[in-house]
Amino acid sequence: MRRKAFLVPVLAAVFVLAASPAFSQVVPAATEGKVPLTIGGGVSDFLTDFENSGRMVGVTVWADWRLHHLPPLLDGLSIEVEGRDINFARPAGLTTLRQDTGLGGAIYTWQHYSRFHPYGKYLIGLGSIDFADPTNPYYTHDSRVVLAPGVGADYRAWRNVSIRVDYEYQFWHAIFGSHDLNPNGFTFGATYNFGYRER
Repeated sequence: MRRKAFLVPVLAAVFVLAASPAFSQVVPAATEGKVPLTIGGGVSDFLTDFENSGRMVGVTVWADWRLHHLPPLLDGLSIEVEGRDINFARPAGLTTLRQDTGLGGAIYTWQHYSRFHPYGKYLIGLGSIDFADPTNPYYTHDSRVVLAPGVGADYRAWRNVSIRVDYEYQFWHAIFGSHDLNPNGFTFGATYNFGYRER
């Protein structure tokens, strides 16, 4: 009985001492919080690729959800959803032109620098275009599946806030007969990272 009373505390102490190295680690420069979410928005300057419309301006919003527990090679992979409305600075003669997209897909961010984070992305979704067709007044709207690769970079300006520059090239297949549209352009904006905390 005495041996049993002595053995239980000794074994408990051995288990505690054996487990203690698992809890000791170097404190990182930054830690990921409980919500691996980044949201942002910005102003887009896009070449619409519709007739001679030239460039138009719009607004873009996005949200990125960072994936965890991935192999080291895939660290930095996130899911992005993005909405864009190119609806401003219309050219003369095209007063109804508008392009909207709702896209989602993968974004991979290179995180080996403390403040500068370049990324590449590939999104897919739906695109909607409004226009005026003088030959057919009843045909003023169309929509298509849109493929959109892109690149960009985030620069952490202050704590959770980063500045984002993004370039996206879109593929609207066979939107007018066999003609493809390839709207493309830059978005300049800011992001807020809910998961980033400074030490």
